[in-house]
Amino acid sequence: MRKMKLLTVILAVCMMLTSCQGVQQEDEKASIRIGISLYRGDDTFINNIRGILEEKAKEYERENDIKVTLDIQDAKGSQNIQNDQVERFISLGCDVLCINPVDRMDASVIIDRAMTAHVPVVFFNRQPVEEDMNRWDKLYYVGVDAKETAVLQGKMVVDLYRKQPEAVDLNGDGVVSYVMLEGETSHQDSLIRTEWSVQTLKDGRVPIEKITGGIANWERSQASALMEQWLTEYPDTIELVISNNDDMALGAIDALEREGISRINVIGIDGTTPGLEALENGKLLGTVSANKERYGSVIMELAAGCALGEELPEEYPLEDGTYYWTPQEILIHKIEENP
Repeated sequence: MRKMKLLTVILAVCMMLTSCQGVQQEDEKASIRIGISLYRGDDTFINNIRGILEEKAKEYERENDIKVTLDIQDAKGSQNIQNDQVERFISLGCDVLCINPVDRMDASVIIDRAMTAHVPVVFFNRQPVEEDMNRWDKLYYVGVDAKETAVLQGKMVVDLYRKQPEAVDLNGDGVVSYVMLEGETSHQDSLIRTEWSVQTLKDGRVPIEKITGGIANWERSQASALMEQWLTEYPDTIELVISNNDDMALGAIDALEREGISRINVIGIDGTTPGLEALENGKLLGTVSANKERYGSVIMELAAGCALGEELPEEYPLEDGTYYWTPQEILIHKIEENP
């Protein structure tokens, strides 16, 4: 009889423990923690994406009744700092990592640590090399197609030239003289944007001639200094400034304004908030803008899906189960045609 009572007690305790574990599991599923490392917190485009991620996290909480904690860190352009941040995220029990890599060629350390800890990684904006991305089926990338970006940037000038050649060939000599502002030498988007924006102009039969170019590392101040130098070296020659991003385009505009020059076309990429302001007031001729709402939504949905073991919604299809390419569009300032 005593054995029966003891067995009954043991069974009851086991059921209680099982029940407690079930509650604990449900509690764990009611919240997710996402570690986010930005290559540089002062990058305008990345700041735009950060703001949208914070908004999307709040939306996800409201719509799914799941608490979302974002741990956002600035790597300050240092891969070592970013690697340390990844270690910290893992030690804090983050369910998933969202990484904007400092060095796309050196993502292997991050991947090694994530694989060892079984923590999925969503890379964004700076695409790791294919060999690294193929190492594990829990690695994802969200960004834009760099070639598409560049083709759209070139197309905005091609379309304008066909409609109003005088709006592009400013001095009417039959040649459009341009300068090129490039981002980082190691960034795949910089290389592809530089090549294909110019190739699109050539394919569109815009008569172009390169005056000079320089690397400004995505930064407004560096681009401004380069543009100021070029205006001195090539006075009354430059008709078009092609920039790999809006920040550098705005730097060129800063230099033009200091010199009191307004009749040089400047085109950028990213559709940042200050870039759109410059577009609206006519200082920036055009930009290529990713759908940043979609960009942030996909990162958030993919991160949450990884954390909860769920599939990404069908409206966000992944190429090869790994890559999501955000839609883009041309935004151009309307130029009044000559009567």
